[in-house]
Amino acid sequence: MVADLKALLDPNTTRRLVVKIGSALLVEDGAPRSEWLASLVADIAEARAKGSEIIVVSSGAIALGAARLGLERGGRASLADAQAAASVGQVALAQIWAEALAREDCTAAQMLVTLGDLEDRRRYLNASATLDRLIEAGAVPVVNENDSVATEEIRFGDNDRLAARVAQAANASGVLLLSDVAGLYDRDPSEGGATLIERVEGVTPEVIAMAGEGSGSGQGSGGMRAKLQAAQIAESAGVTLAIVDGRCAHPLSRLQETGVGSVFIPVRTQTARKAWLSGRLAIEGALTVDAGCAAALAGGASLLAAGVTEVAGDFSRGALVGLSGPKGERLGQGQVEYSASECRAIQGKREGEQEAELGYAPRAAVVHRDHMVQG
Repeated sequence: MVADLKALLDPNTTRRLVVKIGSALLVEDGAPRSEWLASLVADIAEARAKGSEIIVVSSGAIALGAARLGLERGGRASLADAQAAASVGQVALAQIWAEALAREDCTAAQMLVTLGDLEDRRRYLNASATLDRLIEAGAVPVVNENDSVATEEIRFGDNDRLAARVAQAANASGVLLLSDVAGLYDRDPSEGGATLIERVEGVTPEVIAMAGEGSGSGQGSGGMRAKLQAAQIAESAGVTLAIVDGRCAHPLSRLQETGVGSVFIPVRTQTARKAWLSGRLAIEGALTVDAGCAAALAGGASLLAAGVTEVAGDFSRGALVGLSGPKGERLGQGQVEYSASECRAIQGKREGEQEAELGYAPRAAVVHRDHMVQG
């Protein structure tokens, strides 16, 4: 496991690293920061020469496209504007990266993904295989959310969480979020006396409470809260994540020299499937359970119909549902074995009573423990 910031750039401890670049770093006044990007790509080429495998998650498409189309508010005035800006900006962004990497004798590979590509298990595995093959072939994958088709309801919404999910899919050891802030502070860094939190072992509610709202630059869609959510996703897969200030030239070289930033050390590691489940974001419904069932789930049991007290949403079998206790406390999430209507028909009923409601022999559980993650 990667234990500190500098180890993220050591190929002996971090063979494969995801580097995420925020819009504020890459784009200024609607144009690319070419000199800064050249310095970053030089760092990437140097890391690759030492044996690291680098995947880039790059923001900036909407900002670039909005400038070319003359759209207000950086292309974020409406969903339609954002989609139009992304359509134009994705072409520009791909060209910028292809040219910058080519100057360092590296081949760029564009990969646009949607939330569904990483939420659906088969498509997730396909994305994983594509990333593996691109790296094996010597390319540098440049990944971005396909904002030209994403909707408000079905999207990552920020590239911080996307970077963590890409790290899961790529079986990476680390995620490096290059940002316009130096890391996580114990309070708003604009306030006097704010202290940089250099090391976090497990993202707890107390850690999340330190995060402010919104993006520091106003260009991007993520803020510190999104970065902490990304750290939670990475943690579930045993992936170390770091937030560092990327505004200086040669940000990777600078990180090796200073080791300044916030690093999030995983304190738990789940199976590959459970890590995928834990990182899923598109919850389609919710099940509330009684106190006895909540205790059983905490002990690793499957969720049985007898313990279900309330069903919310309209979902199909296989959907991702949230699980809550009798006081509304979050227990976890999992893939449900019944549709919403079937869940309502059998909630609170013992196994012997369920067949009459369903018209067929009941399954072993409403949510099996192998398809469930806690927390």
